[in-house]
Amino acid sequence: MTAEHAPSLFAASADATLNFPPLAERTRADVAIVGGGYTGLSAALHLAEAGVDVALVEAAKVGWGASGRNGGQLHSGQRRDQDWLEKHLGVDAAKRLWRLGEEAKAFTKALIAKHAIACTWRDGLIEAAHKERMVDGERAYVDKLRNAYDYDQVEWLDRHALARAIGTDAYFGGWRDSGGGHLDPLRFAQGLARAAADAGARIYEQSPATGLAGQKVQTDNGAVTANVIVLAGNGYLSGVEDEVESRIMPIDNYILATEPIGAGREGGLIPGGEAVSDSRFVVYYFRPTADGRLIFGGGETYSAKAPANIAQFVRKHLQRIYPKLADTRVDYAWGGRLAITWPRLPFIRRIRPGVYAAAGFSGQGVALAPFAGKILAEAIKGDPARFDVFAALPVPKFPGGRLLRYPALVAGMTWYALRDRL
Repeated sequence: MTAEHAPSLFAASADATLNFPPLAERTRADVAIVGGGYTGLSAALHLAEAGVDVALVEAAKVGWGASGRNGGQLHSGQRRDQDWLEKHLGVDAAKRLWRLGEEAKAFTKALIAKHAIACTWRDGLIEAAHKERMVDGERAYVDKLRNAYDYDQVEWLDRHALARAIGTDAYFGGWRDSGGGHLDPLRFAQGLARAAADAGARIYEQSPATGLAGQKVQTDNGAVTANVIVLAGNGYLSGVEDEVESRIMPIDNYILATEPIGAGREGGLIPGGEAVSDSRFVVYYFRPTADGRLIFGGGETYSAKAPANIAQFVRKHLQRIYPKLADTRVDYAWGGRLAITWPRLPFIRRIRPGVYAAAGFSGQGVALAPFAGKILAEAIKGDPARFDVFAALPVPKFPGGRLLRYPALVAGMTWYALRDRL
């Protein structure tokens, strides 16, 4: 784990003046938080605002992990769609989760406004169907959101309207969600960190947690003893807590950013400025940036070894959607680790008295991770109502547990990747 951010587009424009000291002593706090991403920073912010003494330890820099490297897309709802939630959890539970998803989305936007976070927020998100046989189902889903969920911010785009909206005919139809959008993820994380520190939270960088001993978080050069511990390291908690590791799977995903090509502007790709994601199980997601680049995410690996040439690894996926960009210069290419759960529902729990965890946002973290920090803070302060809704979600251990989960995942993901192509 390196001390600085991965060399991404976001790192190149990050606030280099935002730095916090390492933990170099033994200290006490009311609450100790492991992980300086969206969840940990949001929990620290809301606890500190309530007068709680908080100490947060981050292995590298705040936003170093998935919070600072993701595609920056803010989606409505949960990672699973409402049809899946209704089938597996029931209609009432599905509607409750929809409302919480809407709260989470609004919460992210409210944090940006309240703390004046300069993260280039832009409205609009398009979901695209990559197979013709999906069109009828996707169109029916738009109607369902409008009629059964009273969500009027979605509109159907036929194949021709979609092609005009995103600049490619690779898809067969889709829908625009004006309630979604996109942002600079690292700038958002840094804004949360600054707000948390201003509220009184103690943040320590370059302080990887090496394990728990009772109510003590141990680091290489110090320790925090606390009444409550929050584990918010998501895919970077290896060796810290088996109960969390057995229920999440770290996956590495890869992104590139082109040279400025006028994306998001009149006459360029995606002239309306929306983010785009598609219906593949191994999702393609892309969006314009404020300076007219195209960010494109596609391709995953399931081991600690990254592709030898990330730009080329992602470019082959980019060319399936935008063949005309085959010779476009790639200025940045990077990878990042997210964490998924078996059912793609977030794992938010009190795993034992005094120890809470939130992880496994499965690609929905821009909305759910900051919100998870907020509801963790609520539960710690004695109001567990929203926390209990998420804690009741079925998130079983991966088959084989922590040690044998990878073979099952690789087999499953290989099958789904094949299905995406058929």
